[in-house]
Amino acid sequence: MGLAIKLSLLAAGVFLLFGMLSGVIKYRYIMTSPSHNAPAYIDIAHRASFLYSFAALVIAKLLEYSPYSNFIQILATIIPLTFFTLTIVGYFITGLQNQTDNLFSKRNFISTWFMYLLIPGEILGMLVILWGFISTQFFS
Repeated sequence: MGLAIKLSLLAAGVFLLFGMLSGVIKYRYIMTSPSHNAPAYIDIAHRASFLYSFAALVIAKLLEYSPYSNFIQILATIIPLTFFTLTIVGYFITGLQNQTDNLFSKRNFISTWFMYLLIPGEILGMLVILWGFISTQFFS
């Protein structure tokens, strides 16, 4: 098993565990707040963790069929996984600060440059991984 697959599986496990742990925090907020609601971004972090855990599993499975060198596989994997991680952490920190405003209502680093990097980083990394699968499974 290559390092890129190991990193993807590790990320999947960490994201899944974080989803469970953030669920405990979400529950605590629900039980202690007068409105019985958790902060919006705690809820978003909780859900995103679960979704990204499955995305990391898909990446790991597709990488099993990659024709690319270890370096290319690792690079194509690390970029989306890094953005997944930063996104979850950002949601969680915002939730702990009990900010319920839309993070994109103000122009700042996150709403501009971070997104300008995230969008091509995640998509290009996934395109490389997916094309590796397609090329070995349908064209060889």
